[in-house]
Amino acid sequence: MTTYVLIAGACHGGWYYEPITARLRAQGHQVHAPTLSAVGNLEEHVEQVLALVDGLEDVVLVGHSYGGMVITAVADRVPGKVKSLVYVDALVPRDGQSAWDLVHGFWRQWYIDGASADGRGVAPMPFFDKRAFAHPIASLLQRPRLTGAVDGIARRWYLYCEQTQDSPFTQFRDAFQADPGWEVRSLDVGHNFLDGGAEDFLDVLKAAG
Repeated sequence: MTTYVLIAGACHGGWYYEPITARLRAQGHQVHAPTLSAVGNLEEHVEQVLALVDGLEDVVLVGHSYGGMVITAVADRVPGKVKSLVYVDALVPRDGQSAWDLVHGFWRQWYIDGASADGRGVAPMPFFDKRAFAHPIASLLQRPRLTGAVDGIARRWYLYCEQTQDSPFTQFRDAFQADPGWEVRSLDVGHNFLDGGAEDFLDVLKAAG
């Protein structure tokens, strides 16, 4: 059986993956879907996940959207614990690249407008799940320090959502399609990929395990 750690995107918690975690657990897999702190920065989110994987081995790390920032940094710190990486419409930073650096247009404007109330947390978009919460803007601005160890992980998937508005993720799809170290798949869904893409996602998780 496989051990999965699923990291959601900004403003979302482990509950986002509930339709998936229930099915994986029913199949006998070990599944962790933590909710990252609503305060703090990227490093604190990374430390939170590192503490979780400390007692695990052969982990399939999964990140959606902002979650890609977190799983990249975690895998760079403890590559020996990671079996596979799965990015879903996610940011994949290089050393010194923040989420802010990697997005543009609509997404940057959301960060700015969303944080206008108090300057600390980016408010959820109106159409987000009612459980969504403000995401700490510090985590979107902090630049990770990566050694490059993450690049040694041989099993890597990138799922690109074709209907994402003003997608900042196209850059990763295009780069990884030309890289034999990545398997790239396109989903005919929006950024909320579980709405129509759950079965394809499960297929990739099975392959990654």
